[in-house]
Amino acid sequence: MTTTRMEYFKAAPEAMKPLVALENSTRDLSIPARLRWLMKMRASQINGCAFCLDMHASEAREAGVTQQQLDVLAAWRESPAFDARERAALGWCDALTRIEATGAPDADYDALAAVFSERERTELTLIITTINAWNRFAVGFRSAHPIREEADGH
Repeated sequence: MTTTRMEYFKAAPEAMKPLVALENSTRDLSIPARLRWLMKMRASQINGCAFCLDMHASEAREAGVTQQQLDVLAAWRESPAFDARERAALGWCDALTRIEATGAPDADYDALAAVFSERERTELTLIITTINAWNRFAVGFRSAHPIREEADGH
């Protein structure tokens, strides 16, 4: 467990406005909400961003991401719970989130291009880029998610 380093929204509210505007703009893209939330959850898993995972899990479920998909998301390559478009988008998300190690390989891009239009590829890349930016703020400044009492008592 870590201690929050600082509250960046309070420290520099004007600096955060462009990122908030970028985030808000991703809601108006042609990519279905369900797929947007899958990208947010997957990038946040890779980046170890508990704050974003906690924040976005309920939104993902509300958008139609199943609990099973959330449960197996870390092992999506081995799971039949994702369709071809989701798999291609998840591969692209992994490649871009780990770009220093992957270099965004042709195989991942080709899989993406096989099932998404140029516009959709651009939009998915923006969604992935945006959540990676948020993850860097939340992880870098050690944003802590709230503890909730769960219905099952845990």
